Amino acid sequence: MMKRLVPVLLAATSAPLAFAAETSGSAHESGATFMNIVAPFLDPVTHVATAALIVFLIIAAALGAFKAVGKALDDRAGDIQKQLDESRALREEAAAMLAEAERKQKEADQTAEAMIQQAKADAKLMVEQARKDLAEKVARREAQAEARIARAEAEAAQDVRRAAADAATRASKEIISSSSKRGDLFTEALEEIDKALN
Repeated sequence: MMKRLVPVLLAATSAPLAFAAETSGSAHESGATFMNIVAPFLDPVTHVATAALIVFLIIAAALGAFKAVGKALDDRAGDIQKQLDESRALREEAAAMLAEAERKQKEADQTAEAMIQQAKADAKLMVEQARKDLAEKVARREAQAEARIARAEAEAAQDVRRAAADAATRASKEIISSSSKRGDLFTEALEEIDKALN
C-alpha cells in the first residue's frame, strides 16, 4: 500500500511546484513586482504542495528510507575506506619491495666490485709469480750453461795435458832410443811428464 502511495505523493508534490515555477516565470516576463514574486508562496496550492512534501518525507522516514540511504552511504564509505586501506597496504608493500630491491642491487654492486678487485689482485700475483718462475728458470739455464762450459773447459784442459804428455812420452822415447845417456834422459823425461800432468 505504501509503495503505491509514494508515486502519488510525488506527483502531488511536483504539480504545485511546477505551477508555482510557471507563475513565477510569467511574473518575471511581465515586469513583475515584489508582490508578483511573493504571490506564488501565498497561494493555497503552494501550501498544499508543501504539506504533501512534508507528508511524503514523514512517510519516507517512517518506512526507513533515510536509514536505508544512510546505510547505503555508510556502506559506500566503508567500501571506500577499505579500498583506501588496501591501496595504502599495497603502497607500503611496494615501497618495501623497492627498498629490498635497492638493497639487493647495492649488495650485488658491492659483490661485483669485490670480485673485480680480487681478480685484479689474483692477476697481479700471477704476473709476479710468472716473472719469478721465469727468472728462476733463466738462472737455472745460465747455471747449467756455466757448468757445461766449465766442464768443457776442464775436459779441454785434460785433453791438452794428455796430448802434451803423449807428445812428451813419444819425444822421450825417441830421444832415449837415440842417446847414450838413456838413464838420465829417462829420469828427466819422467819429471817433465810429472810436471805437465800436475
